[in-house]
Amino acid sequence: MCVDYTNLNNACPKDNFPLPRIDQIVDSTAGQGMLSFLDAFSGYHQIPMAPVDEEKTAFITPHGLYCYKVMSFGLKNAGATYQRLMTKIFKPLVGRTVEVYVDDIVVKSKTRVEHALHLQEVFQLLRNYDMKLNPSKCAFGVSAGKFLGFVVSQRGIEVSPDQVKAVMETPPPRNKKELQRLTSKLAALGRFIARFTNEFRPFFLAIRKVGASGWTDNCQSAFEKIKHYLRQPPILTSPLPKEK
Repeated sequence: MCVDYTNLNNACPKDNFPLPRIDQIVDSTAGQGMLSFLDAFSGYHQIPMAPVDEEKTAFITPHGLYCYKVMSFGLKNAGATYQRLMTKIFKPLVGRTVEVYVDDIVVKSKTRVEHALHLQEVFQLLRNYDMKLNPSKCAFGVSAGKFLGFVVSQRGIEVSPDQVKAVMETPPPRNKKELQRLTSKLAALGRFIARFTNEFRPFFLAIRKVGASGWTDNCQSAFEKIKHYLRQPPILTSPLPKEK
């Protein structure tokens, strides 16, 4: 359930605690021999509200007036608060054996033996802070998995098949909004497309002159070229020492 907190959010100062950079987290996760993907149970609801702020989350139902005792979805600073908590919990391990993005946690190790020890450390920290996991959304000791929209494995970073499918099934845009939507889909795959700024140039030009000409032959040609490229996208890996 999500309550409309527009007025409350407008009155709240913004919490500027930063979210980690997705590309850096994904890069540091790739190339590991063993991975475990963990998902927190009920997400934000594991964080208690400050008692003095509980009544600010009040909402009306046919059965009466209620308020949240735990952090609700829809609050302006919920994401920043959650990230701050996870950064605090996993501070000794982040960047070494664990990467965290809000409620997505990945434990990474080179070998199976190391991985068992790393999971022990993670579980101990979760117990210390009384954090619960959702077992149906966790995967332990796997060689590959989806993380923040990418497929990470020992081989490297691969584009998600779902993202490729979304691009392949997109019809040619008919207006500016559809063109912008397509461009954002393609931008998410930019790191897998060589010289992608050159390849995207027709789309950016089309967005500027959408009132006059809109989708052009150049756009269609570039779109077909990108789709052809994505049928066999590359696997990105970390550079090897002394490699040419």
